[in-house]
Amino acid sequence: MANAARLDCFAMSASPSASASDLIRTHLARVSQLRAQAQAEGVQTAVDHIKHLQARRFRSTYADFLENSRYAPATHFFLDELYGVHDFARRDAQFSRIAGALERLFPEAVAQLAVDLSETHALTEVLDHQLATHWLTLDTSLSPVERYILAWRRTDARASRERQLAVVQHMGLELQRLTRMKTLRLGLSMMRNPARAAGLDALQHFLESGFDAFASLGDARPFLETIRQRESSWVDALFDQDLMSCCRSLSEELTRSK
Repeated sequence: MANAARLDCFAMSASPSASASDLIRTHLARVSQLRAQAQAEGVQTAVDHIKHLQARRFRSTYADFLENSRYAPATHFFLDELYGVHDFARRDAQFSRIAGALERLFPEAVAQLAVDLSETHALTEVLDHQLATHWLTLDTSLSPVERYILAWRRTDARASRERQLAVVQHMGLELQRLTRMKTLRLGLSMMRNPARAAGLDALQHFLESGFDAFASLGDARPFLETIRQRESSWVDALFDQDLMSCCRSLSEELTRSK
């Protein structure tokens, strides 16, 4: 079932005939299905535990960015809007409801940004669900760090991890490109009250916070390249490093986040 879930995400992305709105709705339907599945299978607590552990690791890995006035807004955007330990159900429902309008009312790049977000979201939920499923099969006497690493290795999803990172990179570059469209940012500001009245406030917040974060960043390429390097290093370590060495590295990283 885990491998099928992973392949579902690739199939959604690879379909040459799917429109942006179709892709958004398909990705978000997958997320909704996984939420229900996690509750039904009793996996949700393990999913939440894994998300908290990962959020601590991210905040430690990017502590220098969070303390840098130039990089902090974009870092918060990624950590809160993409990998935050939040219930994104309201935002997902809003994206799904307005998916067709995104294609009609906004430049193509905005619709593609929403596709990237929904794919990243779906990939993250699929991977976290797989991790949680394996986590629950492991001996509870193991430390949380060792259980996490062993679950990661049993999930065996290197291609999905690489795809996840590639989509995040593309999303960052698209956000930077869109910030140069001053009329688009002005239009977003003007939509704030209508969006709230239409029940699209979570979607509006995501778009505005992404624009503002990347507008303050300037050239996003060094920021995104650093993310690529650091996350690639962690992916390699979590798959390939000697288990005890990897446990020590991850434990030290999590300790720094406290």
